[in-house]
Amino acid sequence: ILNFMPIDRVSELLSRMARLIAADGYERGLKPVQWQALRFLASANRFSRTPGGMTAWLGQTKGSVSQTIAVLVGKGLIDRSEDQKDRRVVRLNLTVAGQALVCAPPIPSAEDMLEVLSDEDRLALGMTLEMMLRGHLAKRGDRPFGLCANCMHFGHKQGDGTLHRCRLLMVDLSDNDAARICIEQKAA
Repeated sequence: ILNFMPIDRVSELLSRMARLIAADGYERGLKPVQWQALRFLASANRFSRTPGGMTAWLGQTKGSVSQTIAVLVGKGLIDRSEDQKDRRVVRLNLTVAGQALVCAPPIPSAEDMLEVLSDEDRLALGMTLEMMLRGHLAKRGDRPFGLCANCMHFGHKQGDGTLHRCRLLMVDLSDNDAARICIEQKAA
């Protein structure tokens, strides 16, 4: 019995699990990258739901993401619009159909894999995976994203009922905004 696992074996396991989980999109009539794009839009804040934000999140080229966006627009799952304040910025949002697809009961691949773990093991795994991902993205010079509420620019609302505040973008944030991922996030 080994008391360690070789890196190549762990890498093989992660790759296989990723392929199985990515294939969930096929069961919804989408390619894996299209499914991941929808999931990104469902979890990203309003400042990150742009073609650039999606490109950074997916780790794809601008051309590939542009094609993915075009397909999802054509399927009626997302829409594009100009930003009202800066017309150079394109905003992406889930349509009602896109929201319904993302909110449908999960296909159980990842859930089945995680179900065998205790709460403590899931927490440890989640923290380990996050550390691995952040390290990898930092080496590549890519943005890690992160929860708005965990950002150094996040200002908590006061007791007077005011909204949270992004001190970087100088905008008010709702509780919903605070719980979403942001491309501008810098860990506090």
